[in-house]
Amino acid sequence: MHMPTNHGHDKDAQADREQLAAVRVAVDEVDEQIVTLIARRERLIRISGTLKGDDAEVRAPGRVEKVIEHVRAAAEKKDIDPDIVEKTYRAMITAFTELEMKVHNAQ
Repeated sequence: MHMPTNHGHDKDAQADREQLAAVRVAVDEVDEQIVTLIARRERLIRISGTLKGDDAEVRAPGRVEKVIEHVRAAAEKKDIDPDIVEKTYRAMITAFTELEMKVHNAQ
């Protein structure tokens, strides 16, 4: 991978801009994949919300912590920052719990 260079050289600066543009395209592609997976997770959460008996079962703090443990372990196996994964998952779980509560209470 090309590393940032001294921007005093026009040729190096142009190479950096081109590399940055390519990285942005790749990030956009990853984001599309993530959104597809979030859509799948949402469908599953909607089903789950219809199967639970009460609000406490929807909130399920014990289950939340098991999910966090699982994704942190998965992050460590892939040698990525487990703190970033945990923060991302906690935000996602909060949003999905709100959705699941709406689905559950709409029954």
